[in-house]
Amino acid sequence: MIKLILILLVVAAVAGLLGFGRLSGAAMTGAKFLIGLVLILFLLVILGIVAVA
Repeated sequence: MIKLILILLVVAAVAGLLGFGRLSGAAMTGAKFLIGLVLILFLLVILGIVAVA
């Protein structure tokens, strides 16, 4: 999942530099969503609510 976040961040940066604002915004929104999801799952694992097999 971290690879996907990094890919989306790179796509957003390149699209922003090339002037594709909507594509950049969409990629950044996807990256933000995945970062939030990863942080929530990380906190659940740290608190012991979710067990990782």
